[in-house]
Amino acid sequence: MNIILDSNALFSALIKNSTKRKLIFIEIEKYKEYLLEKSKMKTEEFNDLLQLMLEKVLIIPNEILDKYINEAWELIKEHSPEDVIFIACGLAYENSILWSDDKKLKRQNKVKILNTKEIINIISNNTYNFAAEA
Repeated sequence: MNIILDSNALFSALIKNSTKRKLIFIEIEKYKEYLLEKSKMKTEEFNDLLQLMLEKVLIIPNEILDKYINEAWELIKEHSPEDVIFIACGLAYENSILWSDDKKLKRQNKVKILNTKEIINIISNNTYNFAAEA
């Protein structure tokens, strides 16, 4: 499962000590031992790498998204045109969910949208298995 993080959710996690911030770091900590074992890194190396990775943003090439922009636009043009890129990402990557607290995005039915509470439920019910996705 791919989780596409709405930039507003990411920004809010960066701006204040929030549930979103805690969830992101809880998930990292939850699987830290597994990741250390698989990577064969020492904790300090892992922490340094994690810091470097968190400083980066994954840019999805236009060639991938271009195929989905029109479909995404048709799905949300009436209620959330500013979020077309997130919907296009969800369409481009199978088994994706978009983590967003924007209720308007749920008006379309092609990309699964989960709010923070729903993400918490997935994590607490162990329905999201990070190890299986690695």
